Amino acid sequence: MKTCCIFFLYLATILQYCFSVSSSSPLLLPLSHSLSTSKHSHSPLHLLKSSSSRSSERFRRHHHKRQQHQLPLPLSSGSDYLLSLSVGSSSPVSLYLDTGSDLVWFPCRPLTCILCESKPPPSLSSLSSSATTVPCSSPSCSAAHSSLPSSDLCAISNCPLDLIEIGGCNNSSYPCPPFYYAYGDGSLVARLFSDSLSLPPSVSVANFTFGCAHTTLAEPIGVAGFGRGRLSLPAQLASFAPHLGDSFSYCLVSHSFDSERVRRPSPLILGRSLDEEKEKRVDDGDKEKVEFVYTELLDNPKHPYFYSVSLQGISVGKRNIRAPAMLRRVDRNGGGGVVVDSGTTFTMLPAKFYNSVVEEFDSRVGRVHERADLIEPSSGMSPCYYLNQTVRVPALVLHFAGNGSSVALPRRNYFYEFMDGGDGKEEKRKVGCLMLMNGGDESELRGGTGAILGNFQQQGFEVVYDLLNRRVGFAKRKCASYWDTLNQG
Repeated sequence: MKTCCIFFLYLATILQYCFSVSSSSPLLLPLSHSLSTSKHSHSPLHLLKSSSSRSSERFRRHHHKRQQHQLPLPLSSGSDYLLSLSVGSSSPVSLYLDTGSDLVWFPCRPLTCILCESKPPPSLSSLSSSATTVPCSSPSCSAAHSSLPSSDLCAISNCPLDLIEIGGCNNSSYPCPPFYYAYGDGSLVARLFSDSLSLPPSVSVANFTFGCAHTTLAEPIGVAGFGRGRLSLPAQLASFAPHLGDSFSYCLVSHSFDSERVRRPSPLILGRSLDEEKEKRVDDGDKEKVEFVYTELLDNPKHPYFYSVSLQGISVGKRNIRAPAMLRRVDRNGGGGVVVDSGTTFTMLPAKFYNSVVEEFDSRVGRVHERADLIEPSSGMSPCYYLNQTVRVPALVLHFAGNGSSVALPRRNYFYEFMDGGDGKEEKRKVGCLMLMNGGDESELRGGTGAILGNFQQQGFEVVYDLLNRRVGFAKRKCASYWDTLNQG
């Protein structure tokens, strides 16, 4: 009788999942932007400065001597996209979407958050009674500890030598040891657990592995890792529905740091269908043919979870500026390439290449408009200009590796216009800034990421991560109306 009950309980779990997600249907999830939930109103200048500082810190982290368990920097107000999920019977928790990391973790009650006074309030979760510890012998434990051998991890967990030798440390008596992750300006200590995962509207997945942190430094919000590792959210969903791990995409609603523009969610699609015949959508009543341009994913032996691609050059107006070799490839030590990253706000480029782009841009805009030198240090962006009239800026096109793999950025993605706020003595003036950043000298970047394509430059595009065919694609979209179309379908 007991065996029969266990069988039917297992069957019910499988059926719950099967009725939630069909064998081929994609999973649509809403992404909210921190601007839409923030209780504080910040000036564009403040948001620019905080986002540019965080982008710079996150990029520099890749080029310092890496702690064994160091992850990309978490996100900050004004630049982050949030995904809501539930684990076990706990209430939903909001996590930052991050394609630059491969772990799902969140702060758990009770939480000790050091230096969190100026941070957003934590989205806390309590472990449910159904949560179980992950054994030290589990491959997931090894993955969380940067591929440390399970024998070492089980020794740390005080599993007897005779059991280590025969692989007998696979129960809750010998749990995976706590792991430490550092972010550059923050860190956490967490343990691995397993429980059911719930995603809206009605998806439930058993045995989902996640990190539960009771102690953090300047990290009150958790992360939903979408990188190319075994503990990422797409990878774990793929073990239940393989098509959900084949590809995913998001379409980030253009916000220009205006909270009113992000009231509607940005669509996140897991198991994104890439059938060319199904690319016709309806936006604002008009049929549009959506055309993706693709570029190949590059392998990175040092950071295998990164989505690295090859950038061949950038066109400013009619001038094509060739990218340095370090952006066109990833070397055998894991240095170079361009990381497509949802967690960095602004695109970061090596200094010499960045200066060439800026010089060409300034030669067109600077001869007509006065340079806003005082705005540049307070915004973290450069060059900036005072705009006394309608400004014409040159087109900016990113040329990725591949035949016809060029992406023309909308003007709002690389030239941001705002009012400087004045200083009480002078009137407010309209300012425009180039939204690219200097990542530092090539000599300082060797051995690390060559450049980052930030989420500000990805706005208004559907960005698809096609893991099955090892490529990343871009297609212009009206993302707000795209969510409406998908949600109605």
